[in-house]
Amino acid sequence: MHAPDGFIDASVSAAAGAVAAAAIAVSLRGARREQGGTSRSSTAGSGGELTAPLAGLVAAFIFAVQMLNFPVGAGTSGHLLGGALAAILVGPYTGILCVSVVLLMQAVLFADGGLTALGVNITTMAITTAVVAYPVFRGLVKVLPRTRRSVTAASFVAAVLSVPASAVVFTLLYAVGGTTDVSIGKVATAMVGVHLVIGLGEAVITALTVGAVVAVRPDLVYGARGLRQKLRLRVDGELVDAPDTTEPEPVGARSRKGIWIGGLVTSLVLAGFVSFYASADPDGLERVATDHGIDEKAREHANADSPLADYGVEDVDDARLSGGLAGVIGVGVTVVAGTGVFWVVRRRGTDRKADAAAPGDTTPGNAPPGDAAPGDAARSDASPSDTSDTSV
Repeated sequence: MHAPDGFIDASVSAAAGAVAAAAIAVSLRGARREQGGTSRSSTAGSGGELTAPLAGLVAAFIFAVQMLNFPVGAGTSGHLLGGALAAILVGPYTGILCVSVVLLMQAVLFADGGLTALGVNITTMAITTAVVAYPVFRGLVKVLPRTRRSVTAASFVAAVLSVPASAVVFTLLYAVGGTTDVSIGKVATAMVGVHLVIGLGEAVITALTVGAVVAVRPDLVYGARGLRQKLRLRVDGELVDAPDTTEPEPVGARSRKGIWIGGLVTSLVLAGFVSFYASADPDGLERVATDHGIDEKAREHANADSPLADYGVEDVDDARLSGGLAGVIGVGVTVVAGTGVFWVVRRRGTDRKADAAAPGDTTPGNAPPGDAAPGDAARSDASPSDTSDTSV
């Protein structure tokens, strides 16, 4: 759903850019809490020192999977948006930043998504998907049985809903600032209809990924922190839960490096090899734009002559090799950029936390008052200490 330049007029694109910038500013503060930099709820074993490289890896994984367009029928394809997946894995604020990093890399390096439309794309693909998906996910986790399967099921539903929600927001932006005279009713019907189907693909990818991580390391899934399998004992012929007399196993007790390397290798294989077999059909927005004339005033990308434009390497004639190299480069650049951004975010949060600890302050991890206002409601619902409702 990468909107190119020219679909939305300059004034609405600028307004969307302002919204995106404000959301990113708020997310930077929220991400510090999610990564343990200023959160009073941070606990030992929550993996704080791993959060920056993990968030960077999530961004790289989303970049890789977005290259895997899947057919949805009628000569149309879809691809992962990633907001729901990122929000569940690393938190809603960090998730917005993850997808924003991906969209920035795609627009600048690969001429995918217009530069003036970057605010539109961040608003629809990063902000909307995370804002819709995470509350749905948290609400379902609270009411469903406290099992790992419930976490997977909740992620499926949240992802399904996030995609048509993104299509609705794009339609609203087009209704206000569309550059062609097309019936908004037709645009809305076409956009929501095709993206409901694409949402099923998004949900499958999200549920499979979340389920795989939860099965191995539930402590690394932000939305499922505290999820542990209780020991069961046979007493008088019946299985009963053993008393919980031990502390949760620290994150560092197992190989963090192995998890990160495994995720990076998976991303590289998907982008460098599997992407060659992706559907070549236009995605949902492209198909709707072509069928209804939305693309009449689309402009050529400012970076159309980039050496990596259209996910190929310039002067490499072999299509498989060219696309594979572009995918590998994209994953590498995204993981480096993402990890760097989140390392700075967490480092600043840690420094602020240390500065705020006055000599007479005896409360460990006390955050400065200014850091506790925006997003407090979300934190109280989504912090690691609250996720004990997902334990089994």
